Amino acid sequence: MKRHTGQDKEATSSWRLETRLVRGGTWRSEMGETSEAMFMTSGYAYDCAEDAAARFAGEQDGYTYSRLRNPTAAMFEDRMALIEGAEVARATATGMAAVTAALLAILKAGDHVVSSRALFGSCRYVVETLLPRFGVEVTLVDGRDVEAWKAAMRPETAAVFLETPANPTLDVVDLQFVCDLAHDHGALVVVDNVFATPVLQKPMAYGADIVVYSATKHIDGQGRCLGGCILSSEQLLEEQLLPFLRNTGPNISPFNAWVMLKGLETLELRIHRMCDNAARLADMLADMKGFVRVSYPGRKDFAQHELAMKQMSRGGTILCVEVPGGREQAFKFLNSLKIIDISNNIGDAKSLMTHPASTTHASVAEEARLQMGITEGMLRLSVGLEHVEDLMEDLLQAAAQAGIAE
Repeated sequence: MKRHTGQDKEATSSWRLETRLVRGGTWRSEMGETSEAMFMTSGYAYDCAEDAAARFAGEQDGYTYSRLRNPTAAMFEDRMALIEGAEVARATATGMAAVTAALLAILKAGDHVVSSRALFGSCRYVVETLLPRFGVEVTLVDGRDVEAWKAAMRPETAAVFLETPANPTLDVVDLQFVCDLAHDHGALVVVDNVFATPVLQKPMAYGADIVVYSATKHIDGQGRCLGGCILSSEQLLEEQLLPFLRNTGPNISPFNAWVMLKGLETLELRIHRMCDNAARLADMLADMKGFVRVSYPGRKDFAQHELAMKQMSRGGTILCVEVPGGREQAFKFLNSLKIIDISNNIGDAKSLMTHPASTTHASVAEEARLQMGITEGMLRLSVGLEHVEDLMEDLLQAAAQAGIAE
């Protein structure tokens, strides 16, 4: 295979985001295809035994086995690194594979991790239940509280882990502060940037060592398949991440990587349209006065609005509302929706709404959910690409059906 003309680091470094999203990392075969090729193969043939030996010895460029790297997955990885501003990336089968691999690759028994407590339910399981099984101690803190981060650090702290904005509470963590604090203690910083996406927030600009994504969400953007991605420096990849990834095999399939490549081409357009819709819906819902609260980082009444807008270029595609009548009223609201789907996914072109306490965070103990701020009346809305006035009308009629007064 040969690289697309201009696909060298010096040339691509001058490209703007929109160009990187469409053309970054593209390779073309001798066929000259315009759409990236899909290499559905597990293995590769060699011209001679000497070539095979040279590739395995790292003396010859080329592929050996798709658990180690695949050309289609490599294009997705190279494009992700380019748009994130990372040196390298490796794709995984799911977002949780990315989170789990990133943490297990850099930790060992006796290490300590400090993590924000407002996390996706599966992320809570990894840090709260899985890591301690392997002798890694974990301290959960209120990610909004800089003093809590300071107090939790120990000499043996090897990593900090956080989501910002968090799922589903939208809590925002001060990236610059936490990165500086962690590095002062010799710890690595792992950031789940799913809610913000690489379009709205760049954690590495604040010092994050590893950024992880569930590509299943906005990157695919149309609810078609699963995928994840880990981004880091080349040194960190070679020394810590790559040995784990190569030998445990959490790889993305070539087909899913190809779907993600197609999703990236429209990511920037979709995110900005979703942000437009989310901002208008948040304002409308806040004006209704019938909710306990409406949370959206782009609104000035959001508790951490100033910090959110310092770190993110826009308010995001997700908002939360809390109804006064708990689970019963929340379910009535959901069941009255006619356009917006009831679904636990986010980042889709279709607007999706869910009840976190009974879905994404059902496995989290009630006390821990309440500590995070996940009440029985909380609903999370992932705003899609529909006409915003249709979404407004759907939410208004659902609120009326659920007995939420304007």
